[in-house]
Amino acid sequence: MNYETTITAEAADGVTTEFSGARTLGAPAIPRWLIVGGLGLFVLLLLIAGYFALAGGEPVAVDDDNSQSPSVTVVTPGTTTVAGEIEAPGTLAARRPMPVGVVGEGGQVLRVTVDAGDWVQQGQVLVVIDRSVQVQQAAAQSAQIEVAKADANLAQANLDRALQLVARGFVSKADVDRLTSTRDAAVARVKVAQAQLGEQRARNQRLNILAPATGYVLSRSVEPGQTVGAGSPALFTIASGGEMEMLAQLSEEQLAKISVGTPATIIPTGSDKQFTGQVWQVAPVIDQASRQGTARIALSFAPELRPGGFATARINSGSFTATVLPESAVLADSQGSFVYVVGSDNKAARRAVKTGAVTAQGIAIIGGLTGKERVVLRAGGFLNPGETVNPQVQKK
Repeated sequence: MNYETTITAEAADGVTTEFSGARTLGAPAIPRWLIVGGLGLFVLLLLIAGYFALAGGEPVAVDDDNSQSPSVTVVTPGTTTVAGEIEAPGTLAARRPMPVGVVGEGGQVLRVTVDAGDWVQQGQVLVVIDRSVQVQQAAAQSAQIEVAKADANLAQANLDRALQLVARGFVSKADVDRLTSTRDAAVARVKVAQAQLGEQRARNQRLNILAPATGYVLSRSVEPGQTVGAGSPALFTIASGGEMEMLAQLSEEQLAKISVGTPATIIPTGSDKQFTGQVWQVAPVIDQASRQGTARIALSFAPELRPGGFATARINSGSFTATVLPESAVLADSQGSFVYVVGSDNKAARRAVKTGAVTAQGIAIIGGLTGKERVVLRAGGFLNPGETVNPQVQKK
């Protein structure tokens, strides 16, 4: 339903103005401030849309301080003087092994007086061999001496009587010469018999197997009842003086770094004990197949040093200057050893390195680093080359 209304408004100058018009019952008027606010909001939205359109749709960088990058601990290692050490495998052996065999004609073994692992003195009887036949031969030879002496005495008596008869003319000068020759021959036969007896006795002495020097028995291969002879293999092996050695296998480069007298530490496989020795011989030749040579390291006797066993040698090769890093910083793959270094742009870069001796402080790096780089200490295995990181500096 429509109805007419009249609105009277008084102007500021006192003039009264009347407005008349018609409006629909039930439709309230919209406030002017709401219309103005809506228009303003619409304009603001248009301005924002225009800004993003002009920026090409790129998001605005709010923070660029690497706060979202992974944090890694880095260190500038510098250089350190490192005591050089060569680690090489090898085998243990007797420094002067002496095979002991049959010296005489041999025979049946009656008794063996020592076993492997025993100490023996020079001249000690190791094996007693049956000599019953040889004893009888020596007795017969001794009787031959008595026969020869009797013949010599008789020849001397005949010569003495002949000399007494020469002056009377009963015996000629020729007879005296003949009797003198007979006496001399008899005396010579005595000496021959004595020499033969001495030879027989010497042979009998050689039937026993004696230790040629003081040492440590490494092996025994003879038992009572066994028949041995001049062609038999060695019955014992003795380490002269009990001295041992290690035959360390080294490359050409490593051999060039050591000399006679260089100290070394030996660790037998399966043992935590360490033994001190020194290089007494460096191989004058290199094996053409393996391109390696042998350094012989002299060792004093110890029960744990068993010839034929494996061991590891740590040989002092002098000191050198290198960068030392903890093992956690050095990584390795099919391409070799490497570390991650962080550049001035905070990006991780892979750096190939050459490792040297392992020391108590870490691994010596002998190639690939100058010591002035920022090296990632840990978690390098989780990084990728070119990845941006947040480096946390740790003092060396």
